[in-house]
Amino acid sequence: MQPFTSVTGVALPLLQDDINTDQIAPIPTQRSLKPDYQALFFSRARRSADDSLDPAHILNQPQFAAPSIFVTGRNFGCGSSREGAVWTMMAVGVTCIIARSIADLYRENCLQNGVLPVELPDPVAEAFEKRVVAANGAAPFTVNLETQTISGPGGADIRFDISDADRTRLLEGLDDIGMSLKHTREIGAWEARTSVGAPWLQRAVRRPGIEPTA
Repeated sequence: MQPFTSVTGVALPLLQDDINTDQIAPIPTQRSLKPDYQALFFSRARRSADDSLDPAHILNQPQFAAPSIFVTGRNFGCGSSREGAVWTMMAVGVTCIIARSIADLYRENCLQNGVLPVELPDPVAEAFEKRVVAANGAAPFTVNLETQTISGPGGADIRFDISDADRTRLLEGLDDIGMSLKHTREIGAWEARTSVGAPWLQRAVRRPGIEPTA
């Protein structure tokens, strides 16, 4: 997983609530074991009844052809736990999602793949959305995880909240396994104590990379 510190680029506003993972990445429409995730990005929504690209849809407008930041409404990413719905975002270049709220499973999938999920309270989100719509892809926004700020045209910097654990995993590029391995010494010490006090809990084969310590 690549570390995330900041991103600067076009902010794409798709200001709808309850966008689900099947809308984001309709995997059943492509049976390949290695689907083209870039092509799957909102592939049904972007097309007309005759299956041609709808030029009026915001996702097909040229100024939003290479977005870095995706701005949306409430309960984004609801539905299934489909990880491909994050991979489609990454495939088109999106590394930060800013929403009024993000579904829990989708938010976790973002964190596991190095995508920054930002949730803004309604009054702040409303003002920010207006700035993004006004920019219309012509001027970049910056989301900085180190300072926890969003900056760009049309207003002052916005500060966002994120837990220390989530901030650390993104800054250091760590998935769940990587986060656990930061505590290798503590895990090894526990294993050593348990081998004496509760040997029945020990596995027959020692876990590679985690050696008991005194």
